[in-house]
This record gives sequence, structure tokens and C-alpha cells, in this order.
Amino acid sequence: MLVLFETPAGFALFKVLDEGKLSKVEGLWQEFNSAESARQIVKLKAFSKFENTSEALKAATCLLESKPSKDLRKFLRTHCDGETLAVADSKLGNAIKDKLKIECVHNNAVMELMRGVRSQLTELISGLAGQDLQPMSLGLSHSLSRYKLKFSADKVDTMIIQAIGLLDDLDKELNTYAMRVREWYGWHFPELAKIIQDNILYAKAVKLMGDRSNAAKLDFSEILPEEVEAQLKEAAMISMGTEVSDLDLLNIKELCDQVLSLAEYRAQLYDYLKSRMNTVAPNLTALVGELVGARLIAHGGSLLNLAKQPGSTVQILGAEKALFRALKTKHATPKYGLIYHASLVGQAAPKHKGKISRSLASKTALAIRYDALGDGQDNSMGLENRAKLEARLRNLEGKELGRAAGSAKGKPKIEVYDKDRKKGPGAMITAAKTYNPAADSILGLMENAASKDDEEKPMEEVAVGQEKKEKKKKKSKKADDERTNGNVEAENEESVKKEKKKRKKQVAEAGGENVEAGEKKKKKRKHSEANEEESEVPSKKEKKKKKKNDD
Repeated sequence: MLVLFETPAGFALFKVLDEGKLSKVEGLWQEFNSAESARQIVKLKAFSKFENTSEALKAATCLLESKPSKDLRKFLRTHCDGETLAVADSKLGNAIKDKLKIECVHNNAVMELMRGVRSQLTELISGLAGQDLQPMSLGLSHSLSRYKLKFSADKVDTMIIQAIGLLDDLDKELNTYAMRVREWYGWHFPELAKIIQDNILYAKAVKLMGDRSNAAKLDFSEILPEEVEAQLKEAAMISMGTEVSDLDLLNIKELCDQVLSLAEYRAQLYDYLKSRMNTVAPNLTALVGELVGARLIAHGGSLLNLAKQPGSTVQILGAEKALFRALKTKHATPKYGLIYHASLVGQAAPKHKGKISRSLASKTALAIRYDALGDGQDNSMGLENRAKLEARLRNLEGKELGRAAGSAKGKPKIEVYDKDRKKGPGAMITAAKTYNPAADSILGLMENAASKDDEEKPMEEVAVGQEKKEKKKKKSKKADDERTNGNVEAENEESVKKEKKKRKKQVAEAGGENVEAGEKKKKKRKHSEANEEESEVPSKKEKKKKKKNDD
């Protein structure tokens, strides 16, 4: 019986010397406690060495798929004629049996035998030391894992995610420090902030100058242009700032050193990010640039996760809040997110930004998938798609179209925009007419035009015009007469109304006097009646008294 054993260095075939001991599976491990006892059970018959790492990787991948490689088949045909072969994988044994017609065995005894051989491998195979076997196995395992995951050591997007995050943080810190320098030194020299707008140049000038009194003696030609330098020296002579101590200037200069060191490190980090983006995602970089591409990868989590997203998601990536707010309030959804900062979208007019962002997002999704899953390392696809997008942008803006990639129609002509263009190469559109100030006054022109029209009219038309004028005059006279008659009648009516009002007043006054007289008469009647009643009451009392006296 032969035993097939796979090592990182190659394939080994061992001859089993005592097959009777394989029946005792439980005590088989004791036979491999020492190298001498192990040599009494198995002996190396043949060894097939791997020439390089790629050959070892190819053989290992075939074994993982339970398939014998080409070299393994040749090795077994040479050394396994009429022998039974013990293997560690039953599926591999079936494949060898089908293709090479070699009887294969796989059971618990074979597995115990494999464990014993592995424990004494360096002793059973001469020339294979343990210090050599360990790095070989480690290198083969790394190569195998890269192959299985389709992983490339050059395409590490984690570094890009960290770099773009650090770059954004550096921008914030650099801006904060620069504003602190301006505010701090502004107490001493406030006019300098308006003279030098750039933060880095401001920090360099402050570091070189120190006290503003030194400005006239120093040479700023290496930092500033001549005009700015002259303005700085003039302003330093008449500055309204306060005086500061040497200790304050020392601290301000140290802060300027921090600003300059951060700016220098930011430039180095940007170069590193640019090189990594051109290596990891060259097509994405060609379409949207290094910064936008890195932010898309960082927002998606990784290049592979970003490759799983459709173009519509790539278009609004970074505008999730606006999207969900629009869906909640039933308003228009956003047209772009992080992709808005790409140069192609920035070149488009406001009314074309939505169309260009949609087209750019679809091409960007294709470029991301090609970078993540493709084998190519160039940016030809990205450059080709960028040329197409630029042609579409020119088409939307009404400019001449260049020959698009893959098109056979050539340069189409746009008649709407080229109808006034002169013939010949490099010709310009016809110049606009000059302004005529005499055309502002139109009164004289109207009179002249009217006189010319009257002269050109035939006699019949003139007669008709006169008749119309006479009719208009008659109508106007009638209207005037009616108005005068109406005015006279209105005056008469008003006088009649006034007379009626006077009469009513007189009648009302007379009626008021009569009413007062009637009221006086009524009062007199009431008084007379009351007196009569009083006179009647005592007469009755007197009658009663008389009757009593008579009784």
C-alpha cells in the first residue's frame, strides 16, 4: 500500500512496510512517537517537488476542488502501477480511480496514518527541514487565500478610506489653525489680513516678519509678488494695531510653524491618495477624479460594496437625508449627491446638471465594477466613457459634436446655431448691427409717414374719409346738444326738489305748534276733571253726615 501525502514543497509517496499494524487504529499513534519507530512503518518511495509558487498554488487549488492536477497524474502513473493508494480525501480518491484506474482507500486507519506521518514529516523526508517548511506553508496559504478571494495586494481600498478621512480632517484643522493665526496676529497688524488672502502665504509672511516694524528691512520676494510686498510695507508703516511682546510673537510663530507643517503633510497625503486611486480604481479616477472617487469608496464601505450598487444609487450617494426628506414630504427627490463635485457636472449649465449627473452615474457604476472585478489595470475604459460624456455635454449645450468613440456618423451639423456662420475655417459669426440713436424719436417719423400716406391715397379714398369725418362731427354735435338739454332738465328738477323740501319744513313747523297747543288743552281738561271729582267727594260726605244727624 502507498500513501499520498501533500506538502508545501511537493507531493510525497510513502510505502507502508507493516500493513498489519493498520488494523489497530487506537494504538497507531504510539508507533510515531519517535523517528525510528516511524521509519519501521512507512518509508519514502518518491517525491515530486514544486518548481515555483505558482505551480504549488495550482496544485493546491486542484486539491481543494478534489481534482488531480496534471503533474500529480504523471507522478501517480509513474510510481503506482498495481498498488493500492491511501488518500486523505475520498472525492480525490474517486477522481483518481476514474481517470487513472488506481485503487484508492480512505478510512479511519488511513487518517491516523496521515497524522503520524505529519508529526514526523521532517524526519521521514530527508532534506526538508522544519525551518524551511514553515515559511513555505505560510506563503502557500497566503497565495491560496488571495486566489480564493480574488484579492490583490495592490488593490487595498482600506488605505484609500483612511487617507480621504484624514485628508478631510486635515483640511478642517488647517483652516482652524490658519484663522487662529489671522485673529491672533490681527491685533498687532490688522491690515495684513486684507493684503494677503492665502492662509499659507499669510503664515509664511508672519513667520518671516515677526514685529511689523521689521517689514521695511526684510525681503519678501521669495514669498510674495512685488505689488503685494509694496502694499505690505506701506501698511506696516501706518498700521493701527497694538504693540505685542516678544513672547507673544514667539507663540504666534510656533503656531505658524504648525500651519506650514500641516500644509506640507496635506500635500504629501494628497499625492499618496492620488497614486493609490490610480492603482486601485483607475477608471473611476479618470471619470470623477481622485477626491470624488475616494469619497464614493469611503461612503460605500469598500470598492466591492460600491460595485454592487446600481447607477441610480451611485447618483444620489451622499444625499440620503435629502432623499428621505423628499419622500416623506412628497417633494422632488435630489438629482445628485457626492457626484455633484465631479468636474463634468461642474462644467454643465444648471438646467443640464441633472442629465449629466445621471449619465455620469451610470458610467461610474460600470467603471467601479470593472475596477473591482476586472483583470485590467489600465484606465482606457474610463477615458473612453469620459470622452462620450463630454460629447453629450456639448450636444446638450448646442455646440459642435466631436467624433464619439464607436460612432461612424462623423460630425453632425446643427443648423439652428450655424445658419449665421460664415464659410471657411475659423470663421466667426456675423457681427451685430450698431445702435442707431436717431431711432429713439418717432414723432416726426409718424407725421411724415401720415403725409406720405395721404398723398399716395387715391381721390376716392380721400372723399370717403371726409364723409366719415363729417358724420363724426354731426354725431358729436348731437351728443353735445343732448348733454346741454340734460343739464337744463337736471337743474329744473333740483329747483323743484328744493321747493318741496322748504314746504315740508314749513308744514312740519306748523304741525309742531298745533301739537303743543293740543297738549296744553289736554292738561287743562285733566285738571278740571280732577277738581270736579274733589268737589263731588265732600258733597257725598256732607250728605252722609246729614243722614246721621237726622237719625
